[in-house]
Amino acid sequence: MSHHAASESSQSVLLTLILLFTALVYLRGWFSLRSSRVENISALRALSFLVGMFLSWLAVASLLAGLDHELLTVHMMQHLLLMTLAPPLIWLGAPAGPVLRGLPRRFAKTLRRPEFAWLAACAALVGWHIPRFFALGMQSASCHLFEQLSFLATGLLFWWPVVQPLRGNFREDLSIILYLFFATLPCDILSGFLAFSDRVVYPMYFSSSRLLGFSPLVDQQCAAALMWTCVTVVYLVAGAILTMRLLSPQGFPQVGLMQPGFLGIRSAQSARQSQEAL
Repeated sequence: MSHHAASESSQSVLLTLILLFTALVYLRGWFSLRSSRVENISALRALSFLVGMFLSWLAVASLLAGLDHELLTVHMMQHLLLMTLAPPLIWLGAPAGPVLRGLPRRFAKTLRRPEFAWLAACAALVGWHIPRFFALGMQSASCHLFEQLSFLATGLLFWWPVVQPLRGNFREDLSIILYLFFATLPCDILSGFLAFSDRVVYPMYFSSSRLLGFSPLVDQQCAAALMWTCVTVVYLVAGAILTMRLLSPQGFPQVGLMQPGFLGIRSAQSARQSQEAL
């Protein structure tokens, strides 16, 4: 038990350092871009990225992460933080350019394909909830770490095709809306199965400490309801925004919600044009 706790503690420290380093690198690049006026990334976008990194830390390295062996609801909160909440906030921080330029061109091109991103996210969601793999992730600290990182990585891949249109590269078709719609189906099936099952699917929670007075079956139902509701609401909001853009391709950008300058991103050329107009 003490060896397992020490291993989890060392992993939490390592993950904290990695996430902190990433945030500092982002801030250094953000200040550099603003000072050079090559690209003006707003403070709101920088804040979005930092909040996304904080939610990632909350899921994998905070005290909350230590409770995922006690409550399935906490475990499900981790998945939602890593796959549904943190990724869009991180992408809205506009970190993709420097990262993608540092990757091999063919590899980066594959990662940016919506089909690959959709399949990877669905495989991670469904695969890690198969009881055998779920138990493996809960019993092995290294497998658990790999599980959490795979959720974050596939979450980032999944949200890239969705957040990219919000920066002005929107394709005038239903593909991204359908992309979101079909992504809810694996979640709906998994959530429905866990919510309406009359037995505990993951036996390791029989030995939990029953925090909040939840029985294992009630805990499982709460976890399923949390995932079902949260994913549905987040995907619905994103789909509604994209649908508004599709139905009003001219009127909607005029309010500034879907322009390339959304949240303050402006290129140096556009800035000079504004100054010349004045």
